[in-house]
Amino acid sequence: MIDLLAILEQTEKVSREAGAFIRNERLSFDLNKVETKGLNDLVSYVDKEAEKLIVEKLSLILPEADFITEEGTGETSGKEYTWIIDPLDGTTNFIHGLPIFSVSIGLKYKKEIVLGVVYEINFDECFSASKGNGAFCNGKQISVSTAKTLGESLIGTGFPYSAFGQIDNYLAVLRLLMEKCHGLRRMGSAAADLCYVACGRQDGFFEYDLKPYDVAAGIIIIQEAGGRVTDFEMGDDFLFGKKIVATNGLIHDELGQDIKKVWQK
Repeated sequence: MIDLLAILEQTEKVSREAGAFIRNERLSFDLNKVETKGLNDLVSYVDKEAEKLIVEKLSLILPEADFITEEGTGETSGKEYTWIIDPLDGTTNFIHGLPIFSVSIGLKYKKEIVLGVVYEINFDECFSASKGNGAFCNGKQISVSTAKTLGESLIGTGFPYSAFGQIDNYLAVLRLLMEKCHGLRRMGSAAADLCYVACGRQDGFFEYDLKPYDVAAGIIIIQEAGGRVTDFEMGDDFLFGKKIVATNGLIHDELGQDIKKVWQK
């Protein structure tokens, strides 16, 4: 196994470099340079250039790894190690000048995420974790909340912006949870949401139609902070399965069962 702690430290530096570039570009960002990849799916030169920077730096850190990236930079060839990257998670927030948006970098070994870094740019918070070594924010160890029920919990989610075929299921879940928890929040960056569960600001998070680069880093950060991650069926297909439930562990069964109760396949 590679030296995860050494690679984690270097990955944190890369995330901060990319974040500094994104922060600087935001100061003079031109809305006319926004492109559309699909329905409400936006991208800009900032996403693309940040991804190039990240891939170039990570290629030097771990030459034996390939890449899964949002904007298609880097090669995917089935190697044992794979970097999974979202250079700017929360592009819509970024375009509109609204926090929160973040850099997300995960490292997969075979089928398991073993390292993750999420740098939330606006608040200069670098969340990180590696397998067996705990989870941290700016060097300080973090842990999930101690809420024991949905009735004492704050839950994060993400609104669908193109996959509207399951909108009725999603609204049914929202209605059920509105009546049971302290409140629901939609930050606009799944990577940041997962980290906020990891550090106890939110007690749980769920979303559907997510991509691997949205969640890879956050998965291990939550796990190393003492939380739990599953798919909507309470199984382990949460990296590529497009549906994720992440909690402090204590409310996981209650939240997961509530989602299953109203989510029609």
